[in-house]
Amino acid sequence: RMLPGMDGVEVLRQYRSRGGNCPVILLTALSAVGDRVTGLDAGADDYLPKPFSMKELLARIRAMTRRKGDQTDSVLSFSDICLDRSTFLLSNLSHSKEIRLANKEYQMLEMLITNPGQVISLEQFMEKVWGFDTDAEFNVVWVYISYLRKKLKALNSHVTIKANRGLGYSLEVTND
Repeated sequence: RMLPGMDGVEVLRQYRSRGGNCPVILLTALSAVGDRVTGLDAGADDYLPKPFSMKELLARIRAMTRRKGDQTDSVLSFSDICLDRSTFLLSNLSHSKEIRLANKEYQMLEMLITNPGQVISLEQFMEKVWGFDTDAEFNVVWVYISYLRKKLKALNSHVTIKANRGLGYSLEVTND
């Protein structure tokens, strides 16, 4: 709440006025009831005064993501493929075939489908799928890209994962 330059509540108001819908928890030393009401009325989904328990913060984040999860589309699609977020099934709409993806395959393909036309770097895959503190090497991304390519081919999909040398990977539609 007490940020230099602009109050955190004003930052939140501006974010919400521009259509921002990401869940927000205010973590602040201001703990009076009036401060909490102001923060929540400004668009915060939750308000947690300092000092707080890390266990409580994590529980509140889990509760928020459960609610947010109910609002997201359960099926992602791109060209002739669909990815079911609840079952990890990848299917080809035109051939009525489906394959269940492993967790990391699913996470990588979800990143590609939710960022159409964008190149996703090895670093982005590593951070999102394996985490910041992983001991895994970059070649693990190449291995999983290979798995995904084989599965797309097995589905007779027109979607392919294009390597952009030195940059990363993107989804593309082929004409064959």
